[in-house]
Amino acid sequence: MFGAATIASAESADKALHWSTSWYAAPQPVWDASFVLPTQLPASFDRQTLREKVRLSTGGQRIRLVFSNRYGSHPVQLGAARVGRAGDAGPGQPVWFDGQAGVSILPGATVSSDALPMPVQTLSELTVTTWLPAPTPVESFHWGSQQTVRVTAAALAEQRFAGRLFLNAVLVEASKPQPTVVTLGDSITDGNGSSPDANRRWPDVLAERLAPYRVGVANAGISGGRLVSDGMGRSALARLDQDVLSQPGISDVIVLLGINDIGWPGSPFAADEAPMTLDRLVSAYRQLVTTAHVRNIRVTAGTLPPFEGALEGTPFAGHYSPGKEALRQQFNDWIRSAGMFDAVVDFDALLRDPAHPGKLRPDYDSGDHLHPGDKGYRAMGEAVDIKGLTSAAIRHARSAGG
Repeated sequence: MFGAATIASAESADKALHWSTSWYAAPQPVWDASFVLPTQLPASFDRQTLREKVRLSTGGQRIRLVFSNRYGSHPVQLGAARVGRAGDAGPGQPVWFDGQAGVSILPGATVSSDALPMPVQTLSELTVTTWLPAPTPVESFHWGSQQTVRVTAAALAEQRFAGRLFLNAVLVEASKPQPTVVTLGDSITDGNGSSPDANRRWPDVLAERLAPYRVGVANAGISGGRLVSDGMGRSALARLDQDVLSQPGISDVIVLLGINDIGWPGSPFAADEAPMTLDRLVSAYRQLVTTAHVRNIRVTAGTLPPFEGALEGTPFAGHYSPGKEALRQQFNDWIRSAGMFDAVVDFDALLRDPAHPGKLRPDYDSGDHLHPGDKGYRAMGEAVDIKGLTSAAIRHARSAGG
């Protein structure tokens, strides 16, 4: 057994170091079969192993894994978890939870693992393996993200699903503060349209640019995310505390939201919903900014990219209309002129086709006229002014004692 002095010494050492979010996937509640987009997930897993890769934005001497059952109504039993550096042979190191190999995640809860002595490098990849020993309903997950979960079971062929299952975050510990920038958005922030399993979302590009400054990026984008209303996940205001404000080390949030609030009403995604209004969008943004500012978190707002022709020729046509385009223009004008943000990044001006400003530039378009492709996402990540982010991060580090 540990003596009181040993425990006190360990706690003191922990307080002298600094934890921050190096990687993140925002949870979403699973929707039922009545919604226009199927999840393509089974209702549950049983005696199966999940294998996922993540790329860290910052490095450190120790790590913690965070698992979430935020929207579940049943406990999730993790029988075991392991983590290793991607590409290494072997199963990786065991992960412990209060000294135990497994843990039960209660409905609505998250769990953090014990600190694992595992030095990791900035922009390095980890492989996380979890074992589900009992029937486990999938009620809380992260959909899409251009990332593959590999699922294996004895005597069964490997299955693959797009998204994240229960893995919520990787925290890293360093001797000096490593501030975190959170990107809060929808599928454009989550990377829809980028190359799968290639880390080519615009927050990934931003993480590469911030890496020399020891500033991390936590991607809190969710496909179908909206600013005002719930969509394929809770509204930005409803999830702000857990996905943004509670991130250890947060100094900044970059918000790119509103295109689904504008595009969904009257489309197959929300056929009976009343059209969005500028007043509702502005009111929600003001609440978000005020909540962040009282916690000394800087807010950068992104203008909404062009979307003329979005999803035409698909079962989801109706996302765009001239009236919705007029609202997008009004909202972008307000973002540029409001004066309440610490910075603005004009994604609209960056991505629009000079010959047809209502549309994405052809070389930036993934093909659905809504989401950029790899080249467009790289341009977005390079357009963010990191001078403001790094100077704010330095001030944040000093206030944290770094």
